[in-house]
Amino acid sequence: MKWRSNRKSSNVDDRRGMSSGRSGGGLSPMLIGLLLKLVTSKKGLIIVAVVLGLMYFTGFNPLQFISGGATNQIQNTNYKGSASENELVTFSNRVLVSTEDVWNKIIPNYKEPTLVLFRNSVSSACGSASSATGPFYCPGDQKLYIDLSFFEEMATRLNAPGDFAQAYVIAHEVGHHIQKLMGTTDKMQQLRGQVSQKEYNSYSVKLELQADFLAGVWAHHAQNMDLILEKGDLQEALDAAFAIGDDRLQKQSSGTVVPDSFTHGTSAQRMRWFKKGFETGDINQGDTFNTNSL
Repeated sequence: MKWRSNRKSSNVDDRRGMSSGRSGGGLSPMLIGLLLKLVTSKKGLIIVAVVLGLMYFTGFNPLQFISGGATNQIQNTNYKGSASENELVTFSNRVLVSTEDVWNKIIPNYKEPTLVLFRNSVSSACGSASSATGPFYCPGDQKLYIDLSFFEEMATRLNAPGDFAQAYVIAHEVGHHIQKLMGTTDKMQQLRGQVSQKEYNSYSVKLELQADFLAGVWAHHAQNMDLILEKGDLQEALDAAFAIGDDRLQKQSSGTVVPDSFTHGTSAQRMRWFKKGFETGDINQGDTFNTNSL
């Protein structure tokens, strides 16, 4: 894949030197009692107002203090990535720039997402996650999160190496951002608890396959705009789509395939929808929710 250029995205948040932590333990009964006494008097109200004002202007969230602490990120200033990892950072940045170019062209007033790179664990608006979670998109903060070790896992455990396979993963998560902008994600969230788990899983499959399709749409336009593809690149993406199919992963882990539990789609489905997006380049061809055949 031809990805080396001098351009950098302004939407990359590198948190590799950070770890998740939880601060505070909430208000003690004694402190709660003291606050109650303060707010019952005029002088006490003034004191509380001054304290809360100082918290606000120093960047401390009073709600975290009251609610018993919150997950935060602790900076490790001594962190230095390896040469190969740092190259993956640069690569991820360039792929994100390419998605920005494509989707700014296709979607009017496109709101670009932020790519968060981390190691081991991370905090997001969707909660804390570890590297075992895999790449994910959080609709709450409109950011995509990737532990770079996943790319190593793709090559070793999943047998899906290659830079374009990695680009497919990033483009898939950006696809989820497109779904958020289109309102599809919000509609999905409204279904939770209103339908059976089996039916919700089927909707989840359609959501994931549409993200695969959108990744293919990106690849189509990126090729037309910048000729990014080299020999074998398309097959790398298809191999990656195959490697992370629900049926293949279930068979690998337990030897048993349970279709009703699928949440991302089979290997064949994921390959087919990425390829359809790549071949058509037409965002209107990817309505996975209203088709009789996935």
